[in-house]
Amino acid sequence: MPSDKSWPPNPWQNMSWPTGTMPGVEEFQKMLGDLKLPGAPGADALMRAHQRNLEALSAANRIALEGAQAVARRHMEIMQQTMAELTETLKALAGGDGPQDKAAKQAELLKTTYERAVANTREMGELIQKANGEALGALNSRVAEALDELRDLVKQAKA
Repeated sequence: MPSDKSWPPNPWQNMSWPTGTMPGVEEFQKMLGDLKLPGAPGADALMRAHQRNLEALSAANRIALEGAQAVARRHMEIMQQTMAELTETLKALAGGDGPQDKAAKQAELLKTTYERAVANTREMGELIQKANGEALGALNSRVAEALDELRDLVKQAKA
């Protein structure tokens, strides 16, 4: 598995349509344009708003995916570090020390291991929280914009 940010591959990353828009968009725009609802915004305004909604959702999904990848990478690093430390610990405990020395070493190793586990758990939680916050922030921004757009459209319809 590659160690860069390109894993897993994003099948939507470089997608483009020959016409520049998704298939069926023109038909949908024409259908909306043919609907004459009093006070309703035009089809173009609705399509632009919907396009921005989809772009915000796509950005939020990308941010969430990147966050999940960062968490997975860090988790793998922690596991590799833990396995290396376990090997060293087993070597240290295999020494010919007396029972009291071994018990003291075990108590110290247990304390160190517990503290590291707590720190790693906290770090993973912070990574997850950061990724979720960034993804939610992208969506919140778009919702605020959409509400402003709706307010403006209602004002235009009244005028």
